[in-house]
Amino acid sequence: MEKTVTYEDVRNNEIIKTYIQKADESLSALGYTEHSFAHVARVAEVAGYILSTLGYEEREVEAVKIAAYLHDIGNLVNRVDHSHSGAIMAFRILGEMGMNPADIATIVTAIGNHDEGNGVPVNALSAALILADKSDVRRTRVRNTDISTFDIHDRVNYSVERSVLRINEERNQIKLNLEIDTQYGSVMDYFEIFLQRMVLCRKAAEKLGLDFKLFINDHPIL
Repeated sequence: MEKTVTYEDVRNNEIIKTYIQKADESLSALGYTEHSFAHVARVAEVAGYILSTLGYEEREVEAVKIAAYLHDIGNLVNRVDHSHSGAIMAFRILGEMGMNPADIATIVTAIGNHDEGNGVPVNALSAALILADKSDVRRTRVRNTDISTFDIHDRVNYSVERSVLRINEERNQIKLNLEIDTQYGSVMDYFEIFLQRMVLCRKAAEKLGLDFKLFINDHPIL
């Protein structure tokens, strides 16, 4: 029987909590940055902000927040193709929760297209999820406490003291502004690992009718 499944329903679901926790434990074992509740909750709020600011209906805002909260559960299976396995997991979970097929389809599409390896912003939800996910670069996601052993991913994430994604008043531009402490990571380090992500962000912004801009320490980069 179909019913309205809300973002709060998803956040409070014990099965989902377990999958997110276990997926993050796998990434921790592999040396990846934090992908747990702090990350998915932040991505959900930013994705919701994007669509609500652009005037999308509340149903779509709620759906993108659900997609964002579930987007990384596929890491439970494997980091490789986690967007696809996560989409399949979300398909089953949301179906069992009673969500209607149309909303499930949109959410599954967004999850399956969020990764820069093979993702494409095919709809508004996937575009907002991409922008929210790829803009979550920050020091607190780094697990390694020994700075002397940082790899480039640790250096870049640790160097970012603040990350802000904002849409302008004219609703035609979205700007990612990063404050970077260059003693830990340089602008070139950032582009070495994040160029593909920034290209995807530009495509996602275009899908939403926006121009994507990247600023680092208040200097325009893209």
